[in-house]
Amino acid sequence: MPRRGETAVVPIDADGAGHRRPKSGHGQHRPRPPAQEFRPFRRWFPFLVPLFVAANVGLFVLTMYVNDCPAHAAAADAAIGGAAQAQGCLLQQDLGRFAFQPYRENPLVGPSSATLLEMGALETSKIAKDHEWYRLITCIWLHAGVVHILANMLSLLLIGIRLEKEFGFLRIGTLYVISGVGGSLLSALFMVSNISVGASGALFGLLGSMLSELITNWTIYENKFAALLTLVIIIAINLAVGILPHVDNFAHIGGFISGFFLGFVLLIRPQFQYINQKNSPLGVSSGTAKCKYKIYQIILLVIALVILICGFIIGFVLLMKGFNASEQCSWCHYLSCVPTSKWSCKAPSNYCVSSQLGDQLNLTCQSTGKTETYVINNPANAEALKHLCLGLCS
Repeated sequence: MPRRGETAVVPIDADGAGHRRPKSGHGQHRPRPPAQEFRPFRRWFPFLVPLFVAANVGLFVLTMYVNDCPAHAAAADAAIGGAAQAQGCLLQQDLGRFAFQPYRENPLVGPSSATLLEMGALETSKIAKDHEWYRLITCIWLHAGVVHILANMLSLLLIGIRLEKEFGFLRIGTLYVISGVGGSLLSALFMVSNISVGASGALFGLLGSMLSELITNWTIYENKFAALLTLVIIIAINLAVGILPHVDNFAHIGGFISGFFLGFVLLIRPQFQYINQKNSPLGVSSGTAKCKYKIYQIILLVIALVILICGFIIGFVLLMKGFNASEQCSWCHYLSCVPTSKWSCKAPSNYCVSSQLGDQLNLTCQSTGKTETYVINNPANAEALKHLCLGLCS
């Protein structure tokens, strides 16, 4: 989106109308020195966003190392005693301990939910009851699979590098983290029975900040309405994807709202007339002194700051009390998933009822009603029971 500030500004000649000065002692004109290009807004070198990408990828590799699917599958097979086989790991021969969980367990091609929880995934009960508040931040650096992290990191590079070039690492880094926490907070209040990971909330915060930055810096943009329409369409498409099943759209909405209000605070620009006046050559009158910011920019900043502070305080208090927002809002679940004839919004229930007699274990899947009997050597092995239940319910 072109800005007026992107146009090179050439300082005015001190002698007024741009006439060249004659050389002393000669009637000839001295060649005019080349004009120095002036950019009213500083351009930054983007290094923080690539570091964020590297951190996300590194943590995903570490998560897969901790996951160690082959070792857990071998332990489950040993506990089952050969009567049945646990689900095999994806690409086990090629990746070794970095192999992925079975596709039926994790269609995004990644670790198990137990490993994600161990690494710091978002789960409401662990925050409200166990006071593990760090999960609001750690979850935005974790990803559920290869598909998940590729989509998020590509979006982060496309959006984040552009913003960091324009506003610098400090503003964009702050915006990214706070937006991610805002997305985690709303997700924890509405998705009480699910675990959540991913940088999507922080990414939507960047999108939201782009919209508020366009609004608050309205006077420095050219083709304003075209830029606004393009940005609104992009945001609407991305939010619409969130109504698909198994996508945490509450994290998207929370991150977007946080980023939208943060944009008024962190991405405010001085008005163009102030920049021109500040950088005009000495001795050249540039008219009445201009204020750095317009009145509407200050008003929007104050309103946004108040809304942000109040919103986060209320959210933290409600989460601390174990508030379940989905129980208080009967229609809000449609914001995260809209059921159609093509898909269901109900999360797959891989829960089983078990009964044991000697070394025989009887499992019944609650979602499908299927029942199976297994011979198991170690009934206390929770990993083996989880694998058996997953295979029965799939």
